[in-house]
Amino acid sequence: MSRQVVRTSKFRHVFGQAAKNDQCYDDIRVSRVTWDSSFCAVNPKFVALIIEASGGGAFLVLPLHKTGRIDKSYPTVCGHTGPVLDIDWCPHNDHVIASGSEDCTVMVWQIPENGLVTSMAEPVVILEGHSKRVGIITWHPTARNVLLSAGCDNQIIIWNVGTGEAMINLDDMHPDVIYSATWNRNGSLICTSCKDKAIRVIDPRKETVIAEKEKAHDGARPMRAIFLADGNILTTGFSRMSERQLSLWNANNMEEPMTVTEMDTSNGVLLPFYDPDTSVVYLCGKGDSSIRYFEITDQAPYVHFLSTFTTKEPQRGMGYMPKRGLDVNKCEIARFFKLHERKCEPIVMTVPRKSDLFQDDLYPDTSGPDPALEAEDWFDGKNGDPILISLKNGYVQGKNREFKVVKKNILDGKATKNTENSSPANKSASPTPSIKSEAKLEEILKEIKSLKDLVSSQEKRIIKLEDQMSKIAI
Repeated sequence: MSRQVVRTSKFRHVFGQAAKNDQCYDDIRVSRVTWDSSFCAVNPKFVALIIEASGGGAFLVLPLHKTGRIDKSYPTVCGHTGPVLDIDWCPHNDHVIASGSEDCTVMVWQIPENGLVTSMAEPVVILEGHSKRVGIITWHPTARNVLLSAGCDNQIIIWNVGTGEAMINLDDMHPDVIYSATWNRNGSLICTSCKDKAIRVIDPRKETVIAEKEKAHDGARPMRAIFLADGNILTTGFSRMSERQLSLWNANNMEEPMTVTEMDTSNGVLLPFYDPDTSVVYLCGKGDSSIRYFEITDQAPYVHFLSTFTTKEPQRGMGYMPKRGLDVNKCEIARFFKLHERKCEPIVMTVPRKSDLFQDDLYPDTSGPDPALEAEDWFDGKNGDPILISLKNGYVQGKNREFKVVKKNILDGKATKNTENSSPANKSASPTPSIKSEAKLEEILKEIKSLKDLVSSQEKRIIKLEDQMSKIAI
């Protein structure tokens, strides 16, 4: 029997490259809080990092181009009264970010067009409903303004951020702390891992557990579970001997894993980052100095080790750029933002190709920034697959939408429902003018914004000077 010794794969030679020093974000005091989240969130415009903050919790939001040394007085997002544990950018609006904190709240923030000018302490909306710290937050992949949060009170809440309401409360499914919660590709199911060593697949709108595997990994250290594009589940965890494991499960039959890959003995939790377009999963261990990557296929043994990218410094956290933020001309298939103790270092994963032409086999159409559904449709039971975009000419940033919260008045439910329903229509009706007038409008809006910023800075200066005058007069 002749057997092919080397498996053919276009990702066999993927190599990682750390950015030069001048392309890093320096002098950042990365948070020291003991929580196994990634501490970093990235989109095509901004990188957000959870930092050390005295008297509360804060995170930095930097425009991607603002590399180099970050001044200690750089403005932060600082509305939480306890340390921030997790942050996540909205996939449908690159200026909206949600944060979960030890103060038991979730806050949603709108970042100005060119980044922060002054520190931001007022969120657009505060979501209160958890009784203990909120360690996990993740936006719905296809429905606008739907946000999931999971707290140390062992409950999951799904919010309609547009109205500031908790719509679904899953409080009796997890007997212990929830380690991870992720959506599937169209956002109809969630998959959770818990301290009781069980992996659960949950239909959140029916509030039922549709599949469960107890003791998915025997070890006591935290597990992570994510959905793959085909509906299978990938988990990372530990064996009884503290060996780190990567397992693949069929969501329809979770009796036995499809495959288990043993790695090394270490106590750092493996954070999985999955690219559904290329079926490559990247494993970043907290406290490790390496990123391992594997290709997932539909034929046994299913999980194929590709390579390891190793550096000298251990990582405190990791941010993962969405596909639309990558440089397709350089055959970049992933970009990570690695957190050190005092800096953030971009790491680019590239497939070596000789041609300068667009490589359509590396870049199939990917999830774009447009939501497939409104929040109300999703809560009513509808599903929508991601709206795909081509990266052939590079991703072009769309117009920034203002994020608004419409508080429902319980007394006149019908009236508010009408206004709610009309708001998406208004949004979609506004871009009808020609491209020329739209560009002009954007220019005017930019000018208004810069003038407003100027006025506010002048007002602060006046207050300062008046303060000084009053002291001299005394």
